[in-house]
Amino acid sequence: MTTTPGRRLRFLVVDDTDDIREVMTRMVERQGHLADQAVDGVEAVEALQQTRYDLMLLDLSMPRMTGEEVVRWVQQHPEHAVGLRVVVVSAWAGDKRPVLQELGITDVLPKPFRRQQLEQLIAESL
Repeated sequence: MTTTPGRRLRFLVVDDTDDIREVMTRMVERQGHLADQAVDGVEAVEALQQTRYDLMLLDLSMPRMTGEEVVRWVQQHPEHAVGLRVVVVSAWAGDKRPVLQELGITDVLPKPFRRQQLEQLIAESL
């Protein structure tokens, strides 16, 4: 699957596990898009304050600041999230369904996810 020339999405990949973060970043970049990384919610918030992103792939379970706390911060600071689509990437998303609904999160990728799932997400976002 290829992207439309000239339409590159900017991703923020947020996960405290180095290997998972690296794999997600490579998958995004292989699709022809840009990806920045954050190792936890604190770094994610700092990145959101500096750069506008199209999509944030967000782990829920992280030290210092959880994915849930990042989503709450985004809701309180909408000026840093114009056009941002938040996608939770979690092995435990099913357990968190009530919290995700409360936060308005409808996009969830299960860990581990397949390349095709990411490609479909990108296609929907273009």
